[in-house]
Amino acid sequence: MDSFQITDVQCEYRNRLLGTDIAKPRFSWKCSSPQRDVQQSSYRLQVTHADDSHFEQVIWDSEQVNSSQSIQVQYAGPALQARTAYLFRVKIWSSAGEESEWSEPGQLETGMMQSAQWQAQWITPDTREIERESEANFQLRHTFELNGEIASARIYSTAAGVYELYMNGQTVSDDVLAPGWTSYHHRLQYQTYDVTSLLQRGNNTVGAWLADGWYRGKLGFDDKQYTYGDHRALLLELHIRYTDGREQIITSNTDWRAATGPVLYSNMYHGEIYDATAEQQGWSEPGFDDRHWNGVEVLPLGYDTLIAQENWPTRVTETIRPIATFVTPAGDHVLDMGQNMVGRIRLHIPETQAGTEITLRHAEVLDKDGNIYFGNLRPARQTVTYRTAGTPSGETYAPYFTFQGFRYVQVEGYPGQKQNGLPLDAFEGEVLHSDMPSTGSFECSDERINKLQQNIRWGQRGNFLDVPTDCPQRDERLGWTGDAQVFISTALFNYQGAPFFSKWLHDVKAEQHVDGGIPFVVPDVVGGANSAAWGDAAVICPWTTYRYYGDTRLLAEQYDSMKQWVEYIRAQGEEEALWNTGFHFGDWLALDAKEDSYIGATPTDLIATAYYAYSSRLVAEAAAVLGKTDEAERYQQLHQQVVQAFQAEFVTGRGRMAAPTQTAHVLALVFDLLEPALRARVARDLNDLVVSNGYHLTTGFVGTPYLCFALSDNGYHETAVRLLLQSSYPGWLYSVSQGATTIWEHWDSIKQDGSFWSDDMNSFNHYSYGAVGDWMYRRIAGLDMGMEEPAYRHIHLEPQFGGRQLTYAKATHESMYGRIECGWELDGEHVIVQVTIPVNTAATLRLRGAILEQLTENGDAIPSIPASGIRNVQQEVELVQLELGSGSYCFRYPAKGLFQRSYTEYTRLSELQLDEQAISIVNQHAPQLLSGALTSIVSQSSLRQITDNQMTRVSEDTLKKILEELQMLS
Repeated sequence: MDSFQITDVQCEYRNRLLGTDIAKPRFSWKCSSPQRDVQQSSYRLQVTHADDSHFEQVIWDSEQVNSSQSIQVQYAGPALQARTAYLFRVKIWSSAGEESEWSEPGQLETGMMQSAQWQAQWITPDTREIERESEANFQLRHTFELNGEIASARIYSTAAGVYELYMNGQTVSDDVLAPGWTSYHHRLQYQTYDVTSLLQRGNNTVGAWLADGWYRGKLGFDDKQYTYGDHRALLLELHIRYTDGREQIITSNTDWRAATGPVLYSNMYHGEIYDATAEQQGWSEPGFDDRHWNGVEVLPLGYDTLIAQENWPTRVTETIRPIATFVTPAGDHVLDMGQNMVGRIRLHIPETQAGTEITLRHAEVLDKDGNIYFGNLRPARQTVTYRTAGTPSGETYAPYFTFQGFRYVQVEGYPGQKQNGLPLDAFEGEVLHSDMPSTGSFECSDERINKLQQNIRWGQRGNFLDVPTDCPQRDERLGWTGDAQVFISTALFNYQGAPFFSKWLHDVKAEQHVDGGIPFVVPDVVGGANSAAWGDAAVICPWTTYRYYGDTRLLAEQYDSMKQWVEYIRAQGEEEALWNTGFHFGDWLALDAKEDSYIGATPTDLIATAYYAYSSRLVAEAAAVLGKTDEAERYQQLHQQVVQAFQAEFVTGRGRMAAPTQTAHVLALVFDLLEPALRARVARDLNDLVVSNGYHLTTGFVGTPYLCFALSDNGYHETAVRLLLQSSYPGWLYSVSQGATTIWEHWDSIKQDGSFWSDDMNSFNHYSYGAVGDWMYRRIAGLDMGMEEPAYRHIHLEPQFGGRQLTYAKATHESMYGRIECGWELDGEHVIVQVTIPVNTAATLRLRGAILEQLTENGDAIPSIPASGIRNVQQEVELVQLELGSGSYCFRYPAKGLFQRSYTEYTRLSELQLDEQAISIVNQHAPQLLSGALTSIVSQSSLRQITDNQMTRVSEDTLKKILEELQMLS
């Protein structure tokens, strides 16, 4: 790479945007340069029709715009036409006067744009001939003739239900479970498919399979059916453009034919039954005799709720093979996929007798006896049954309209399995989720943490199947708002989630109650609403999405919803600045909960008021971003009132939290609810709560995401790292030590004796506790965004070193501007910090423990006059701060003291016992502390408390010697 150039162009986060209703789409691009400190000074955008590949007749030319903006640049040309393909390109100039070449063209294509454009009719099989309640999938087909050379062809389609399209015997797309799950009463996505290559001159046939899906299938805790409607239906338009300029339109109408298909039953929770003997070969091809098929009828479903596809489509993103097959003690033949995954099994079956029934039952874990365990599925059956056709060449099948969460698969009826076992090559696991591009990575010197990071990513993949679900296996799989808000920052670091969360947040807004309340789940199929931390997703999620992508349009779209939620809170109870009424989930599943309760010990009104303060602050900040100055001031004042009320109600005058729980301390610190003079006291108390609990947490869904931030940001990073590295229960690595491949719902979903937490709520794929990833990336690796601008335009890089516990860490993130890297490693007596900063951004790098005179960059001393790319250097107390332009840098400096545990007279004996060198010093000077009853008495005491206790026989001189030698540890 030897020039200043554009490496990637996008429209609404995609290189090829096919079928959008956005009237003024936005463009973004990434740049590269071999030089350092390169900034864009101006750009030029052009948009033209797709057949104008040389941009000779552009419809919009921005001309050269003097601006450094390279993301979210809004189209400002003539109105885009419906169902029209466009090309766009950009060139840029640098602040040094360099001019790039034009970028490779990106593709933008509009969809219907307005509901009035639709000509097709909603159709379903004639209910006089095929029962509406039929569990079998519907097959719909239509044959039509084309009489010219085809230039382009697009299908615009959707369904009441889920559907799969075919054209001339071939699948139209690799999308799965389209049109996805939205708040169907308000919003229903339609898809746009390019079928140009599938059409032919003469006769053609379009076909569709139609199943219940989320629209009509059983959902929720009570297995309620017909949540959105009692009819499945299809809506489809095919627009063909000929090379001579003519256009032909094929629509779903009463000319279509219908039948039931080989999918005899399908349900998201329970699985699928497929009878291959019921297949009708060639049903979606011209020449098929459909005279025995039935007619269709039209349904008045209308077009007003239709929107173009917003989310990434659900697809098979990876295929994995089972790692083993075995027979359990109970005699079951079981596959081990080696990974708790979400998706489906594809079967490969040799020639066998027609009607042979093969059954797959999916589960996440084995019990302590080695048998497959279905208890935590509750009523969900997760069972797939396939009846063979007896095809001589063999058969292949994967479920069409369901998905399972599983690692293990019980197989019954596979040909020859009793005699020969199960052949591994006959089974493939197809991983399904919204097809989000991967954007983040993290690794460190501890392989257990690397496994935790893998589990975090797998948990996100499994639960980001069109909506952010809580779990993918039992009879739930719902878009819990609280889970989404605690995990969103981790999620957006690891995957490109702008379309995913934009679509879901539009549903949150659509489902919001008239009084501003927010449902527990979105789409709402359970009916509850308005819990603190859950409803706050309406504020936290749009704000976090804005912070990652600079998406002010989404922020503006959601602003009224954000504001209405805060106003809902304000209207509760008699005290405007306290939220002490209503039902709340509290610190859900916290370990300090009372017996037989899921709600932790932290008072729910403390949590509710803390979130009230946080959300009012974010609404004020959103108002400021959107230029709503008066409202920004008003909500800032409200925020201050709530903080004052919180302090008066939940904090003593000397800084003691009224609730002695970890979560109470965490929220007060992270949401900045304390007077500055009291922060140190509350932080010290939090540290004591963790240390006195043996470096174990007690937090639940609310406290866990912020716990390590509260420690690291207040002087207790070593405690946070020890907490992360805790392998015993409860802790993040306990599940890793038990062989977990995803994040568990409970800290002890599998107990140490191999038994399980209660069957009624025990998911082994539940991403919430994976929110610790956000802290790992931002504090351990040090890759964070500055507060000045969103989308990592200004990057904050500040690795924190956790004693001798980690010696290497690195994170990468593919931001809107390009790839960011921040990593460090211990190299003998030195630490090396390597960073990469994208073109058109800048970074503040804070090197803890560095001394300017001993700091080198790429082997050269840092001069007093800034070197290439280094804009400014400043020696501060115990660190060097550098302001950097774009480019890659490698810094090196002595590591003395950086990886040394800091021990003081306030260090507890239990802390020293975790350090072999430290405890040997104690044993040399005060061996009586480490044996007999005295050990139990003083293990949680600090060295000062031990010295003050005459029973221990530790003098002031002994304490001094111990501390001196502790400080010498390297």
